[in-house]
Amino acid sequence: MILDLKKVFLGENERVVLQTEVDISKADDAFVCFVPPVKADVSVINRAGVVQLEADVSFVYRSECDRCAKITDRNYAYKFRHILVDKLSDESGDDYIEAPDYKLDTDALLRDDILLELPSKFLCKESCKGLCPKCGKNLNEGFCTCNMQEMDPRLAVLRQLLSEE
Repeated sequence: MILDLKKVFLGENERVVLQTEVDISKADDAFVCFVPPVKADVSVINRAGVVQLEADVSFVYRSECDRCAKITDRNYAYKFRHILVDKLSDESGDDYIEAPDYKLDTDALLRDDILLELPSKFLCKESCKGLCPKCGKNLNEGFCTCNMQEMDPRLAVLRQLLSEE
């Protein structure tokens, strides 16, 4: 959604408040799966000439567990704050969000914020035991019958060194 913020930028104590749904479908990451809708409560306020965007975002994220591959849904809620400017100077690029012509694409901004906040490792639960490396059984569902005492053949030379001592 493109917000026209000219009134907010030019008037002190002006504000825009809206509830919207963020379109995440344009995310380039094929591994990211959001269960619609991605809800956002957005407010843009001019306080003493400083225009600040505040957003409360909530959504359900669906992904495979990185240890056991079980599909899991998890609810997330984030708060984002940005200071908006109509034009960036060279040294202020990382601290402010530019709104050229007093317009801001909130979907693109919040999509980027959300993707940066997602965990790099997604687990179905913190205590996930993963899969057996031999048979592939989900160890969260019980033990497998594999002999885990067998040594990796690549380490056989080290075993010989230890037995010679």
